[in-house]
Amino acid sequence: MTYEKFGPSLPDAAGNEAYPSGFRPRWNKVPEVTAYFWIIKVLCTTVGETAADLLNEKAGLGLTGVSFLMSALLAVALVVQFRTRSYQVGVYWLAVALISVVGTLISDNLTDNRGVPLETSTTVFAIVLAIVFAVWYRRERTLSIHHIDSVGRESFYWLAVLFTFALGTAAGDLLSERMSLGYWLSAVLFALAIAAVAIARFALGANAVWSFWIAYILTRPLGASVGDYLCQPTGDGGLGLGTVMTSVLFLVVILGLVVYLTVTRKDVTPKEPAAFHSD
Repeated sequence: MTYEKFGPSLPDAAGNEAYPSGFRPRWNKVPEVTAYFWIIKVLCTTVGETAADLLNEKAGLGLTGVSFLMSALLAVALVVQFRTRSYQVGVYWLAVALISVVGTLISDNLTDNRGVPLETSTTVFAIVLAIVFAVWYRRERTLSIHHIDSVGRESFYWLAVLFTFALGTAAGDLLSERMSLGYWLSAVLFALAIAAVAIARFALGANAVWSFWIAYILTRPLGASVGDYLCQPTGDGGLGLGTVMTSVLFLVVILGLVVYLTVTRKDVTPKEPAAFHSD
């Protein structure tokens, strides 16, 4: 937890000063990493893939129109997210769902509108993400998501999340389409890669922060491959559920989990004392 400048201090229930004069507390702005976190994350990545296809193909907005619309909605969601002082379940996951769509659209625009090869876009996104992590660590000396409690750290966090989605989209398309592995096999391979990361973390003691971010990147192509498998026609190697049915199904599950977490607060970082410093 950190403190940010805000005017006079506020009293607690007993009438005592709740925090240093002229400052107010900022709690961790992202959820704890639980099973719920990973489930909703994968569901959001699937929705990001299917919703982008749905708006592009069925709504008649075109790739450029959808990109502008979703980018504007994401900007609004992030403004709300940055204005909160602590983790708010609905606001956070709305931002993740929207950023998953935008990350997908960034990759799709480069491939479909600009003709950039998937090998190139995958490499570029990986380099950009590495740069984001390097600058983030140099400035904050940590990449941990347990202390996203300042504007600077939150800015780096969302920038990293955006490029994990763009990278995951390009890498997933590269394996499933360009290398002709198919959606189902691609999903299995990415699931095995995530399992390998989990084994490295919990059995071999691999670094927790890097294990988290590697798994976070891999869940994007996993979710995209699952989404494509469910919605694509059977003739193309899918189940033929369509983008509408797949998007609605996953959105309903996400909404149910978000409501559950809003009520139970099971993924909220415990509030614990921290050294005082200004934002």
